[in-house]
Amino acid sequence: QVQVVESGGGLVQTGGSLRLSCVVLGSTFKSNTLGWFRQAPGKQREMVAFSTFHNRHGYNDSVKGRFTISRDNSKNTLYLQMNNLKPEDTAIYYCNVGRWEDGGYFPTNFWGQGTQVTVSS
Repeated sequence: QVQVVESGGGLVQTGGSLRLSCVVLGSTFKSNTLGWFRQAPGKQREMVAFSTFHNRHGYNDSVKGRFTISRDNSKNTLYLQMNNLKPEDTAIYYCNVGRWEDGGYFPTNFWGQGTQVTVSS
């Protein structure tokens, strides 16, 4: 019922920028916490950033000051502006519909297919 579709990935040089988009189709978008995750080869999937419906944001320490998460509820879209990209940012980036419970983010099983971000040195 809920569909999650990411886009905006690509190949950039170190120091470049990309803007990822995530369209979430379903009746739960307006009430759900959303998050960006990434998974690099040989590593576990990790949270990059999250955004609640009321615009409470959080970031992985590795991207603070470089990435900005935002959302447009009228368009059912989540964004991730990535600036000053580094080779270590290379990964598949996934959008997730989450839940905010007991002061923390809990991912649900609603994931997008992922979009590849590659940063060359």
